[in-house]
Amino acid sequence: MSEISAMNSTATADDMEDVRPTLLLVDDDRPFLQRLARAMETRGFLVTMCETVRDGVQQVRNATPDFAVVDMRLEDGNGLDVVSVLQDKGAETRVVVLTGYGNIATAVTAVKLGAIDYLAKPADADDVYAALMQDPNEKAAPPENPMSADRVRWEHIQRVYELCDRNVSETARRLNMHRRTLQRILAKRAPR
Repeated sequence: MSEISAMNSTATADDMEDVRPTLLLVDDDRPFLQRLARAMETRGFLVTMCETVRDGVQQVRNATPDFAVVDMRLEDGNGLDVVSVLQDKGAETRVVVLTGYGNIATAVTAVKLGAIDYLAKPADADDVYAALMQDPNEKAAPPENPMSADRVRWEHIQRVYELCDRNVSETARRLNMHRRTLQRILAKRAPR
């Protein structure tokens, strides 16, 4: 009789574990991916991690998650391809798109594909959790200390500079800016 009780209590524990919401994380930044996975597991999610678009799409085809956090740019393509597969399946998955390359056009595309939010990297686990759990009818509060336009411009220039392997001439060409102007901007401190 005690063996049956033990089996029933084990089955109940397993059943309870299956009730946790599933979360698919797709990001090619492994340290960030692992930190976010740990943080979301402590918040009660059953987490699956993928580092490529291909793996993310395959995971979605195998099992539709309740929630998904997808990086926009991955080594093998665009993370929106994962979001698109979720939409094609008619899934009710709540999706948050992360990106280090934010602009209005990609944000609009992400939302049209079914994303509920669009966060700039680096986003912490609290921001991601809040975005996943927000009431769809509730408007997000404006940031308390938004970046100034000068700061946004400076960060964009820095990002392009890093993507060009810190090559001033190539960065200036891509930004359609004179090389000396770019050098002056790079020599200054970041605006607030």
